[in-house]
Amino acid sequence: MLLNLLSLAAGLALLTFGADYLVRGAISLANRLGMPPLLIGLTVVGFGTSMPELLVSLQAALGGAPAIAVGNVVGSNIANILLILGAAAVISPIAARIPNLGRDMTVMLGAAIFMLGMGYWGIVGFWSGLIMFALLAAYLARVTYTDRRSLTEEEAELVIRLTGWKEALFIAGGLAGLIFGANLLIDAATAIAREFGISEAVIGLTIVAVGTSLPELATSVVAAFRRHAEIALGNVVGSNIFNILGILGITAMVVPVPVKDTIAAFDIPFMLAVSVALIALILISGRIGRGAGAVMLAVYTGYVAWLF
Repeated sequence: MLLNLLSLAAGLALLTFGADYLVRGAISLANRLGMPPLLIGLTVVGFGTSMPELLVSLQAALGGAPAIAVGNVVGSNIANILLILGAAAVISPIAARIPNLGRDMTVMLGAAIFMLGMGYWGIVGFWSGLIMFALLAAYLARVTYTDRRSLTEEEAELVIRLTGWKEALFIAGGLAGLIFGANLLIDAATAIAREFGISEAVIGLTIVAVGTSLPELATSVVAAFRRHAEIALGNVVGSNIFNILGILGITAMVVPVPVKDTIAAFDIPFMLAVSVALIALILISGRIGRGAGAVMLAVYTGYVAWLF
């Protein structure tokens, strides 16, 4: 048992540091190639911080634990809204001051509805995955061409330039950390689940989901402490879009992913309800205050307690 817990912790650490180094190295490479900061943020950083979810979901699906793959995506999206935004809002109220936020939240909601349909269908197959990935590509293309604007303070932080050998080391080391971390995390989580009689779906919805969301959590908390909590909102909305359309889409194109009845009946509708509640809160008040953040954390605590 102790060995499994140590492996779980080591896997989470490797995923976190691997994602950080991969993103830094990839940003440096993108800058070397002359990619604009906006495109770097949408592609390199977006995919980089979602690499833990992708690697874990692929490893789980290929390893015969598809419930972890689906639970990871659904659980990560629930944790992104309730845990990450809730924590960031408690630290510093979040103002919805992001250009085109309404468009991005609409896409996030549409992805959640699509996921609901896949849940009732019972499986996410190759063609469904291809459609999801194509929708993500279309969304990124539209954002790239419509969101061109002057460099902001946050985007200026994306200008990272490393020497050639450091750049290669960061990218290779980051990928290695993600791959080994995903293997450790899945093996340990599956072993713990079987030892305690906990379903793989619950492990995917909780431990694995929160673990693979650590890059987003770290980014959002740091942004909140720096009084740029609105960055957390954009980070979460973008991550939720990537998780469904990108992570699940790519995984399904590699191997069909069945959706357990329990996840389809409760967890996916709950994810959709949480997404609708977030949009309603933004439309009504234009911000997420400390009180709302505390409620979100309480709801997430209750959700996790209910699962176990």
